[in-house]
Amino acid sequence: MTVSTHGLRLATPSQRLRTAVELLSSMRFAISLLTVICIASVIGTILKQHEPATNYVNQFGPFWAQLFLALKLNAVYSAWWFLLILAFLVTSTSLCIARNTPKILADLRNHKETMREQSLQAFGHRAQGALADAPEAAARRIGQALARSGWKVKLQQRPTDQGDGWMVAARAGAANKLGYIAAHSAIVLVCLGGLFDGDLIVRAQMLLGGKTPYTGGGMLADVRPEHRLPATNPTFRGNVLVAEGSQSATAILSQSDGILLQELPFSIELKKFIVEYYSTGMPKLFASEIVIHDRETGEAVPARVEVNHPARWRGIEIYQSSFDDGGSSVKLAAVPLNGTGRPFEVAGVIGGNTQLTRADGTAAQSMTLEFSGLRVINVENMADASRSGADPRKVDLRDSIGQHLGAANKPGGRKELRNIGPSVSYKLRDAAGQAREYNNYMLPVDMGDGVPVFLLGMRETPAEQFRYLRLPADDQGSIDGFVRLRTALADPAARAEAVRRYAAKATDPARPAVTEQLAASAGQALALFAGDAAAGGKGAGLGAVSDYLEARVPQAERDRAGEVVVRILGGVLFELAQLTRERAGLQPLDAGERTQAFMAQAVVALSDAFLYPAPMAFQLKDFQQVQASVFQVTRSPGRNVVYLGCAFLIIGVFAMLYVRERRLWVWLAPAGGGSAVSMALSSNRQTLEVDREFERLRHQLLGS
Repeated sequence: MTVSTHGLRLATPSQRLRTAVELLSSMRFAISLLTVICIASVIGTILKQHEPATNYVNQFGPFWAQLFLALKLNAVYSAWWFLLILAFLVTSTSLCIARNTPKILADLRNHKETMREQSLQAFGHRAQGALADAPEAAARRIGQALARSGWKVKLQQRPTDQGDGWMVAARAGAANKLGYIAAHSAIVLVCLGGLFDGDLIVRAQMLLGGKTPYTGGGMLADVRPEHRLPATNPTFRGNVLVAEGSQSATAILSQSDGILLQELPFSIELKKFIVEYYSTGMPKLFASEIVIHDRETGEAVPARVEVNHPARWRGIEIYQSSFDDGGSSVKLAAVPLNGTGRPFEVAGVIGGNTQLTRADGTAAQSMTLEFSGLRVINVENMADASRSGADPRKVDLRDSIGQHLGAANKPGGRKELRNIGPSVSYKLRDAAGQAREYNNYMLPVDMGDGVPVFLLGMRETPAEQFRYLRLPADDQGSIDGFVRLRTALADPAARAEAVRRYAAKATDPARPAVTEQLAASAGQALALFAGDAAAGGKGAGLGAVSDYLEARVPQAERDRAGEVVVRILGGVLFELAQLTRERAGLQPLDAGERTQAFMAQAVVALSDAFLYPAPMAFQLKDFQQVQASVFQVTRSPGRNVVYLGCAFLIIGVFAMLYVRERRLWVWLAPAGGGSAVSMALSSNRQTLEVDREFERLRHQLLGS
């Protein structure tokens, strides 16, 4: 049984199959698929792709994270359902082309010269007239004139009661319907190119070739063959990290449940990674000087890879994707923040780790220091840095110093880009495997508070912003002054001596009772601030002092009492700082503005240090940078197919939007010694240009 389906002839006895073909080749089905693809693309744009599962849990919670992973929304463009939709779209559009192309081609060959004279009167653009020439001569003259104007013309002779009449049938703008074929073919080509360059072939190898994602750790050389793809793989897109002075011949292909290793037919050796900067300190060029070592011929080819200027070898493009640390050596100094620890130094390599053990040596108290990253250049917008905010206790980066460390917080504001020096990132992981991430700057940063501060950043999860503790730099530009003050605050004897000195200086020696009363108040305030349990407070820092006053002072007198306590606390801490300098053999602090700024910032920093989740922070003391380039290597056989599809799409859209299909009929019948003329014009779009063209043709052909 043969069934005609609008140009597509399908020989099948199955009614269900015919119905399925009708559905697949329908416009409604194709539009539905395109809608789903658009929605999936929006999801893939909004939701970060190929992130670790823990990131989704931290950001959305366990339920939604599990749902996203189950639906493969973390890898939309390589999800099986997305590839299946693309395959259906290719099938649907191909059937649609096969269904309509024969009809379109037949219509292009048909001039419709059999149009009846009476039918011409039904057109909106029609005219009648008379010519002196006989019908045949007039028909040939009109046909030649139209042909010279780019029309495709066909003449037909017809017998009438008065003699033979002639029909001139002409058409122009056939590219309009060819644009339909080109635009639909573009969809097929782009989808096929996307399928070729997507994960379809990689997934086919995993399914048919026994390849599985690798989820472990260790060296790349130790990964087993079932996690590796051969160098003959026809399509892939992966990343290669190469440190300066080393080479690599293996790319990493990220999968939703692990990675695959892609062998390359060559190795990439990084000779030098180049970064050039503008005068403002912003980078203007990233480039890599590489040598490509062909594994088959042994040929060594030098090349330079820049952003948007890839190198090519054996059909594989090598793009400059990003840069990373290649194993820099760092030396960190431990800064005790709990007042009881001792300074020490630790050395390591970025990407490595070292074990730290508390003084008692117990495993439960041990921590692992993981060296995460080193940034030598940190260019930030420091315009209007004097605006540090009214509340000095805000330590959140976006709330407290965000207005100094980024132009996005001051739209339209003045920019003052400045390199604030190197920073080091590390993680402290406890015995249970829980870790916090830290980011500390090497040099003090002038935030406009009257004294430079060291920025110590911390966050619980990668989804959070860093929160920064600001420690004031002493008169030598060092963190040592604050560390001495913090250590003395934890020493009851030092606190007692500072209280004695403060009370003696602030009162009249002839009034010992007043001195003793002030000493008792100062000692109580300092003990509360230091977190001494014997003082009867809860916690430590300014919060403990505030809670103590709230519990014991009437609300009407609380503000005045708070001002007095803060003034006393500032005076005692100043004496404590003087005591630490005296014991260190340094000159005492003066009473200048810088000292006042140092003490004001120190009070806030000491209070916030009690909330710091680690007993010490690690300050970058020295480093030897080793840079690495991250290259994206791609083999894209579907790229040219996509380019061809894009060309077809441009041609098709242009043809459908800007090319008008027109048909013209001129009927010439014998009338006396001449011809009676009936003329009509049709167009697929009715515009003013059609009206003008019809008038021009009427004057040209009929002369009226």
